[in-house]
Amino acid sequence: MSVYCKYCGESASNERVLLNRWCPKHPSGQNKGKHALYEGGEKSEYVCVYCGEKYHSLRSLCNGWCNRHPNGQKRGKHSPAR
Repeated sequence: MSVYCKYCGESASNERVLLNRWCPKHPSGQNKGKHALYEGGEKSEYVCVYCGEKYHSLRSLCNGWCNRHPNGQKRGKHSPAR
């Protein structure tokens, strides 16, 4: 079973491998922080916690700009709900 980053949707075979790598979509900036574990598990559909948009992959969700992000319209990416 794979584990996923909640910022970019990247997958890895285990937590240690994922959490030791730099994340290109980290909130502090590109490669300014490490991946963070998405704790929601694998699903057939992922939903943005801010706007409710649905995607078939976590990576697709994390790459899209969110119109209802707390920082303002299109000033942050979608964030997965658990």
